Amino acid sequence: MDFQIYGFTNLFLFTITLFFTITSATFQENPKSPISTVPQINSNSILVALLDSHYTELSELVEKALLLQTLEEAVSKHNITIFAPKNEALERDLDPEFKRFLLEPGNLKSLQNLLLFHMIPTRIVSKNWPARGRVHSTLYAGEENVLQISEKKTEKSVSSAKIIKQDDIVKPDGIIHGIERVLIPKSVQQNFNNRRSLRSISAVIPEGAPEVDPRTHRLKKPVAVPAGAPPVLPVYDALAPGPSLAPAPAPGPGGPHHHFDGESQVKDFIQTLLHYGGYNELADILVNLTSLATEMGKLVSEGYVLTVLAPNDEAMAKLTTDQLSEPGAPEQIMYYHLIPEYQTEESMYNSVRRFGKINYDTLRLPHKVVAEEADGSVKFGQGEGSAYLVDPDIYTDGRISVQGVDGVLFPLEEIKAAPIAAPVAKVVSKPRRGKLMEVVCGTMGSFAFASCH
Repeated sequence: MDFQIYGFTNLFLFTITLFFTITSATFQENPKSPISTVPQINSNSILVALLDSHYTELSELVEKALLLQTLEEAVSKHNITIFAPKNEALERDLDPEFKRFLLEPGNLKSLQNLLLFHMIPTRIVSKNWPARGRVHSTLYAGEENVLQISEKKTEKSVSSAKIIKQDDIVKPDGIIHGIERVLIPKSVQQNFNNRRSLRSISAVIPEGAPEVDPRTHRLKKPVAVPAGAPPVLPVYDALAPGPSLAPAPAPGPGGPHHHFDGESQVKDFIQTLLHYGGYNELADILVNLTSLATEMGKLVSEGYVLTVLAPNDEAMAKLTTDQLSEPGAPEQIMYYHLIPEYQTEESMYNSVRRFGKINYDTLRLPHKVVAEEADGSVKFGQGEGSAYLVDPDIYTDGRISVQGVDGVLFPLEEIKAAPIAAPVAKVVSKPRRGKLMEVVCGTMGSFAFASCH
């Protein structure tokens, strides 16, 4: 029994000894555990100083070029000297087309090569500047990757760039000198020239603008318009002489292929006005009193877009008989509320906030309607004849936009020429549909015309 215990003890001691022998051999082979191979950069590094310096354009390009890790590895091995172009050289003096070329995602290598061409893997301070000139290799690994460093009459230069700030930033692992211009390696310049070469650009035969016959308001030569494209004929030439609109003669998208159904869109926005409430008088003018609804549908079918400034019923009730008695007066009033472009409440408000006053063209040539910001909204017109945007985006479908306003707009010339009438007490009556139609029919009856229904 003593022998068995003694043998077991020897075996146990042998196992422990073997384990420690193998472990010590392993630590001798790997005295340092490779926890991290990434070089550590402290806050006093030249790279940190570059990113925090006044060379903002250069530091921004270094980050966009994804060069930080490459430069950290270079700084961990040796000192570097950076020739930093001034901000104006990269922002204003550099060719905009060349800068756009560098910032394209497909040209990342060219951007990296250009930046590395401004850095050399050695430390050069101003007091040790070579007087007779010396060639130094850069961190750029391509052909002709050297810079000529020289000094003439106390004027230091690197290749073709003058040193304007010597020893601008000095750190233990590097130094930065300011230079007046950007150094461009030949390979990067060659890549840019190849991209800009006319051989890689498809030529386009120049064509003149379509000619419009001033007598017929039609195109002298037919022009093919792609589906969905805006019409070639200006919207003003699509207006026939007189108070009514004529179908646009241009072969627009709404021609034989009917890409736009303008009549249905106009019908939808008029029904929206009726369901919205408070805009029945305007709907009567568009449908019953005039043929504007049909004519607007034809314009939209031809590819034109419209923004309608829609006066509400309270504003329309203020119109007098004199303002509606002239032939074509309702049409002229509505023309001044039609803008031949697509605008929403957001787009108009942003425009007046940014630019102050905006002059929008109208279908009543040559008059324009003025818009400006007032009380957090958009105000149209000037003086007493102004109106505020009170019901935004009543109807928007990408072709027709309807914006509700609280007044009827007139051109400034008509407001100045209108006689000042004595104030009349307003009789409040229940609003009902078709009031303006009755006013015009009564006016026609006074001239011995048959009454209209």
